Amino acid sequence: MNLLISIQITLISAFISGYAYAKESCTPRSSKTIKVFILAGQSNMEGHGLIKGRPEQKGTLEKLTKNPATTKKYQHLKDKEGNWKVRDDVWISWYNKKGKLTIGGYAGRGSIGPELGFGWALGDYSSDPIVLIKFGPGGTSLAGPWRPPSSGNNGNKQRGPGIGDQYDHLISSTARQLENLGSEFPQLKGLKFELAGFGWHQGWNDGCSMKDSKEYESNMANFIRDIRKDLNSPGLPFVIAGSGFGGWEQKIDRRLMIMSAQKSVAQSNEFKNNAKYVETRGFFRDGPVSPRPIRYHWCCNAESYWLIGDGMGKAMIELLGGPKTPPQTDKP
Repeated sequence: MNLLISIQITLISAFISGYAYAKESCTPRSSKTIKVFILAGQSNMEGHGLIKGRPEQKGTLEKLTKNPATTKKYQHLKDKEGNWKVRDDVWISWYNKKGKLTIGGYAGRGSIGPELGFGWALGDYSSDPIVLIKFGPGGTSLAGPWRPPSSGNNGNKQRGPGIGDQYDHLISSTARQLENLGSEFPQLKGLKFELAGFGWHQGWNDGCSMKDSKEYESNMANFIRDIRKDLNSPGLPFVIAGSGFGGWEQKIDRRLMIMSAQKSVAQSNEFKNNAKYVETRGFFRDGPVSPRPIRYHWCCNAESYWLIGDGMGKAMIELLGGPKTPPQTDKP
């Protein structure tokens, strides 16, 4: 990492620390604290779970609310008039769009992502308002654009376009958004905030390369360390949703290496008390029961994306001192 980037990140960290103090000391007293969560990854964090499709398409969110086998599980997403609900206690920032969390508008076109299940779980649990700051640029690897500073150069490629630039953008963008929470979300003006957790769902691009797959574990560990350092949040709760493409039938060694690396980091002695791995292979719904017979976007199945977000949310709640999540097994 060059000197300029180092200075910038140091200033950002100092700002976040100082700003949190200033908010608390200079704004009206309130029992409410905005709980801010970062959601980051690549296109599967962006989200491609189809909300409404053609009549013959299965696995859309609309179908889940109408299918007798699933309606009880998903009908709570609609109001009495049959419209999609809007949360009054969860806000979200996605690119240049900001507002209350609802179905659609904060993921791929006509789709949902993990933000929905995550925000619903945290919103139901917390008595404080929730803000989600979401990053999900497609086609980005942990070895490349998300590369943490501690991982150094990628071969002979130094930090710059395509190498670490998305990581640097997350740090600077988060600082800017935290500074302007009151103006971007007027309903929350005057409240102090707390950076409360980080959710990660990524892995497809690294799993396309044996080199990147082999270094994923060290890059993931460096990523957690650097995020906590550069956002001045030691011990920031960290949830990793496994890269479970293909479900329990997945046999490709590179894909399995990514999942194993994600789980190993979360369960390591260094991180086991403040990080959790969410097993997602059981959330995979293959082509015949999904909107599209592809695997790299979870076949665009809305239930898959809901379950991933819900699983991440429940894991985060456990890290925050709430109810424990049911034990996860290594088999279906």
